[in-house]
Amino acid sequence: MKDAAPHDTTAPRRRGRPSRTQTEAAPATRDSILEAAREEFSERGYDKTSVRGIAKAAGVDPALVRHYFGTKEQVFGAAIEGVFAPVLAAPTALGEGPLDGVGERLTRFVFGIWENPTTRTPLLAIVRSAFNNEVAAAVFRRLLAAQLMRRIAQQLDLPDAELRAELAAAQLVGIAILRYVIKLDPLASTDLERIIERVAPVVQGHLTAP
Repeated sequence: MKDAAPHDTTAPRRRGRPSRTQTEAAPATRDSILEAAREEFSERGYDKTSVRGIAKAAGVDPALVRHYFGTKEQVFGAAIEGVFAPVLAAPTALGEGPLDGVGERLTRFVFGIWENPTTRTPLLAIVRSAFNNEVAAAVFRRLLAAQLMRRIAQQLDLPDAELRAELAAAQLVGIAILRYVIKLDPLASTDLERIIERVAPVVQGHLTAP
């Protein structure tokens, strides 16, 4: 009589759940998913990007994307936060010098991020997604309000600080959209130093004028 085949005691993995091997691969796997998500959102926009497409680009199971981030909206939020990290340093830039020069420091800092191709490309994807999809716009607003505007307002320590910070942001974001997204001339082709020279006093006024 032949010996019976050894019984496999390994519990079957439920469909839709990542394996133990996959989950133990963090944080490298998590980072690769985020990188793939940024590329997908950059190339396709929010509406045409899917969790399955992100998973395929990252070389993982879609269940693993959901395991780490949840919904597509949550993946988008995490991807934005990573790309937005240089922008979140703006409050620090505000505090590095006297208040009467804060307008130029903030203007130069923000446009410096847009001028850098490494940070400009994903920022363009974020802005375009926010324009075309309300879910993406809501994620962008939450990040902008909670993590940037309030921190800038705290640095100002002036009456109506949040309104001041939002007016300054509106000035800079509006110019950035016209220059880098819509590429409206002559704004798009004008030397950056000339733009800073004209815009910085206006931003200063928003932030500190009586």
